[in-house]
Amino acid sequence: MIDFLIRRSLQSVLVLLAMSLLVFVGIHMIGNPIDILLSPDADQAERARIIAAFGLDQPFWHQYFLFLRSAVSGDLGNSFVFGTPALDLILDRLPATMELAVAAILIAIVLGIPLGLMAGLYPQHWIGRSIMTVSILGFSLPTFWVGLMLIMLFGVQLGWLPASGRGDTIDVFGVPLSFLTLDGLRHLALPAFNLALFNIALVIRLVRAGAQEALLQDYVRFARAKGLSNARIIGVHVLKNILIPVVTVIALQFGSIIAFAIVTETVFAWPGMGKLIIDSIRVLDRPVIVSYLMLIVVLFVVINLLVDIVYSLLDPRVRLSDVEGGRA
Repeated sequence: MIDFLIRRSLQSVLVLLAMSLLVFVGIHMIGNPIDILLSPDADQAERARIIAAFGLDQPFWHQYFLFLRSAVSGDLGNSFVFGTPALDLILDRLPATMELAVAAILIAIVLGIPLGLMAGLYPQHWIGRSIMTVSILGFSLPTFWVGLMLIMLFGVQLGWLPASGRGDTIDVFGVPLSFLTLDGLRHLALPAFNLALFNIALVIRLVRAGAQEALLQDYVRFARAKGLSNARIIGVHVLKNILIPVVTVIALQFGSIIAFAIVTETVFAWPGMGKLIIDSIRVLDRPVIVSYLMLIVVLFVVINLLVDIVYSLLDPRVRLSDVEGGRA
């Protein structure tokens, strides 16, 4: 266990270094922020002063070295637009995005697992066929279009739910949370369901495939021969054995939801990291973009490590060394 953690920590450091270089190179290739931030009427002296103030007059390798040196201490630079630490801007928006992501993944679990089991247990029944049709729609419909339709139906036509914003929040240890208030839950419902739709379809298909495969295994036949009830066979034997791939995919999708909630946050004006990164890209606010991307890289590294550990806990036959060797 200790050897595994040390090895993965070293690998994580290498991944972070490689990704920091790729991110830094990519951000510096997409344009010059001075052309956007500075007025066209500014003279050359003013332009040179701003370039020097942002450190853009230094060679690329020197800028990258300074970035690495500062990043070790948690300083990823100051925003060109706001003049405040870029990481602080990201962390201020992180609770809203995390709340949206957690709500979306919970909806996917609560709806996806039972629907997937029903589709796997009754594949030829109209219930199973209907569930699979819904899952196809979940994969096929564009997120932004579904979001607009949800706003038109529940926000405009029916007036049941608000179409934008985060609503009332309550601070818990200094972190604003909206799900603790009725108004916050009403604001959270539409964007969370919109973000969860693809993952509901994904979980349905995973659980359905796992259930159909598990029902053909010898341990299920043996359990039936012993006279165990269908509820116990499905709840204990089948569900337990299909949770490993489901947990893996859900964990990785959780990282993807956080990273790619940009569309949903933009459609519903949700004040999370996605909306901030869109605004930063428009003005080429490099420190904010780099901070966001590096935070996402760290998130995926941590999630992969946790998935490997949970793997071994769900199935004692799967050792961490085996998981690592299998992925290699």
